Amino acid sequence: MCKKIFLTVFTFLFSFVNLKADEGMWLPFLLKQLNSTDMQTRGLQIPVDSIYAVNKSSLKDGVVLFGGGCTGEIISDKGLLLTNHHCGYGQIQSHSTVEKDYLTDGYWAKTYNDELPCKGLTASFIIRIDDVTNDIIPALNSKMTEAEREATISTIAYSLEKKAVEGTHYEARVRPFFTGNKYFMIVSETYKDVRLVGTPPSAIGKFGADADNWMWPRHTGDFALFRIYAGKDNKPAEYATDNVPYVPRYSFPISLSGVSEGDFTMVYGFPGRTNEYLSSYALELIMNHTDPIRIALRDVRLKNMEEVMRDNDTVRIQYSAKYASIENAYKKWKGELRGLKRLNAIEKKRKTESAFGAWLDGSAERNNNYGKLMGDLKSAYKELTPYSIASDYINEGAYGIELLAYARNYLALADSAVNKTANREWVEKECERLINISKGFYKDYHPPLDETIASELLEIYFRKTDTHFHPAIFSDINTKYKNDFVKYASDVFSKSFMTTQQKQEAFLKNFSAKKLLSDPAYLLMKSFEDVNKQKVAGEFNKAVAATSILQRKYMASQMEMHPDKKFYPDANSTLRVAYGNVKSYKPMNAVTYNYFTTADGIIEKYDSTNYDFNAPKKLLALISKKDFGRYAKDGELPLCFIATNHTTGGNSGSPVLNAKGQLIGTNFDRVWEGTMSDYMFDPEMCRNITLDIRYTLFVIDKFANAQRLIDELKIVQ
Repeated sequence: MCKKIFLTVFTFLFSFVNLKADEGMWLPFLLKQLNSTDMQTRGLQIPVDSIYAVNKSSLKDGVVLFGGGCTGEIISDKGLLLTNHHCGYGQIQSHSTVEKDYLTDGYWAKTYNDELPCKGLTASFIIRIDDVTNDIIPALNSKMTEAEREATISTIAYSLEKKAVEGTHYEARVRPFFTGNKYFMIVSETYKDVRLVGTPPSAIGKFGADADNWMWPRHTGDFALFRIYAGKDNKPAEYATDNVPYVPRYSFPISLSGVSEGDFTMVYGFPGRTNEYLSSYALELIMNHTDPIRIALRDVRLKNMEEVMRDNDTVRIQYSAKYASIENAYKKWKGELRGLKRLNAIEKKRKTESAFGAWLDGSAERNNNYGKLMGDLKSAYKELTPYSIASDYINEGAYGIELLAYARNYLALADSAVNKTANREWVEKECERLINISKGFYKDYHPPLDETIASELLEIYFRKTDTHFHPAIFSDINTKYKNDFVKYASDVFSKSFMTTQQKQEAFLKNFSAKKLLSDPAYLLMKSFEDVNKQKVAGEFNKAVAATSILQRKYMASQMEMHPDKKFYPDANSTLRVAYGNVKSYKPMNAVTYNYFTTADGIIEKYDSTNYDFNAPKKLLALISKKDFGRYAKDGELPLCFIATNHTTGGNSGSPVLNAKGQLIGTNFDRVWEGTMSDYMFDPEMCRNITLDIRYTLFVIDKFANAQRLIDELKIVQ
């Protein structure tokens, strides 16, 4: 028996201490301490401290948090920024009209004056990262309530942040890592004047579109160019016509040498969210409920959007960014679910938990500290499950209806009317605010499409959710419409003042509280708000908080169990380095995928009748003539390549660097078979997809003839 326990624990310890090859999203300021030898063994040729440094220029100074959820890299000493086409898609769309369709035709600014301002777009640099764990953890104790703990952390963090940026224009934020077992302070600098410089047409930037999304092989020119502008002192400034191009601390040299199988690669960026250390109970919720529900609800929206967009150019432009956003997560969840099932992920977690139990049995102290932990986790997730299901149906179902999501903007106005808390002046200002924010909504809104989606999503919600979570209005729909949701949706959309900008503005200019409170779209939205507030959100948040506290304790136990293990924290949109090697893979029996693609694949996939695989005539002509210039290798034009770097959402647009720290591509996706890497990494299947920088340069140079941009770059062989 003792021998069996020892072997079980040894297996568990071995699996944890020896991370799977290429797994990990590492904090750059800890690379020298944790990863220096391994990175050099894998092929890194530059000093590790050239990747991250505070008192001198380093690679980190060329990496940008682009907007709120992507990465970009600085590629010239004039603030030129490279990111993904899909990261800049919303900005490209905002500048597009039927007359100036930059989505379809692309856009290339001929001069600085032609570079288009992007309202609200920011670019942030990391100045430094400090470990402040010892400033916080000693001030906490087990007798504190969770509220007391959070208050203590907030007080200490505020003091640290204030001191860190005093006398500067920087920002500082203390962030929890390892589920609140460590704390690091991130000091950053944010630029607010970012302008669109160049974008290929969508037939290049989105070639393969939804059919190829998350897939390999890829032939997508997924890039766009922006420029950061600054005040004349080179510091961040609000948009102004006399702002000047930003002079960076560092810009990446660009290599034309390309890649070969086995070459070292490194991804430097801001990965969004991973959860590698969850229990089996968490995975059961994700695999059995969360992912399947979200997939089914988004499938309804996407199918209806696609049908209308295909035949209506106006709707296509209106919904292109929305569709891409909805579809991106949808397809990812499908691949994630498939991958977790293939890995038998729940059973793997259970085996490690069994070994964890054996480790606890080896010490009375450990058993006292953690003996109830797994049972508590099981109970907490059992409590969470029904509220998680209801929350998903509300957020992806009810608020997958655009009209209802938009109607929430009227809650404050309605509340003031019901409670008679606002004077006439406030009401007038609120009406004016609603008119102003509505312009963006109606610009990209097609009521007939939303009506069809509404009828289907409402019926699914009615059929699939527990009656305890049904909004009160479902009783009226049953009585008046006999649960005919098509007829009900028709009445809502025909009678609501919110379905068109003209009707809304007329209403707000002659505001009537009575009319607002009786509007069918408002009533439907409010009914879902009420059920969410009264029966779902509170219990959901309470249950999530309980699982978070237990997960913090579970994470602490793992770190205690493996004091010599090099843990990497889950991604949380903070700056990370992932490294690995260029490598092909085998997605299924008798199938092997090579590690790179070439322009020949565009010709093979090209179909002028299929939006996903159409391509510009000029591009096809250049490929046919093999007019690739200096960007060819052995007479072929490289397009994309794959490697074993551990990436996730937020890494889109990240610089992909070679062993010398030179830019060789831009990360834009993962292979579908590896999307479960947010929960469980599989070295056999997990591959990040990179746009080869040579294809990017070819499009800028040979296709767009944007020589002024090529001249800015530092290109090396």
